[in-house]
Amino acid sequence: MVTSMQPVWVALIAAGGAAVGWFVNHWLAVRREEGRRRLEAQLKFVERQIEELYGPLAAALYEGRRTFRDLLESLGRNYVFPPNGELPEDELRTWLFWAESEFLPRNEYVKTLLKTKAHLIYGGEFPESYVKFLDHCNSWAVNHRRWKEQQVTYSWHSKINWPEDFEVQAIETFQTLKRHHADLIGALMANPSFQRTTSGGC
Repeated sequence: MVTSMQPVWVALIAAGGAAVGWFVNHWLAVRREEGRRRLEAQLKFVERQIEELYGPLAAALYEGRRTFRDLLESLGRNYVFPPNGELPEDELRTWLFWAESEFLPRNEYVKTLLKTKAHLIYGGEFPESYVKFLDHCNSWAVNHRRWKEQQVTYSWHSKINWPEDFEVQAIETFQTLKRHHADLIGALMANPSFQRTTSGGC
């Protein structure tokens, strides 16, 4: 009787082992799938940050650097306003041309980016350097508009200096996101389920 029961116990043990193995494999597969979905969600968000905010922002800042260097070359020196803050008439015309054609419109473009894409800003807080930029932008825009519309003279520039830390932080964040984007793609490519998805679509 005992001998006849042995095959049954062996079969039960084998079945139990197979069931445990299936559950373990299923659990691991679910964990991998959850991890893949998290990575894909992160990748999509980082892509939005780059495409909708930090890519255009970095491009505008690089463009602004080049434009400012062109202005200095036109003036023939490495600064715009002398210590007394006054420009000769011909230099003032040059400055106003650059300001109205390049600097003020670009400031408004960057301001709009920050306002409409604030949910894509990197980190959990609105950076202080970004606030400085908005203060710089608004101070200049309102005084220049008042001069244009009401002929109220002003210093021809913002009361708040250009925040260099804003430019540096924005470009560094763009570069950080580009690296993070590459890392996420690498992690997804290493995920077997991701490889099956991509190979199946080829």
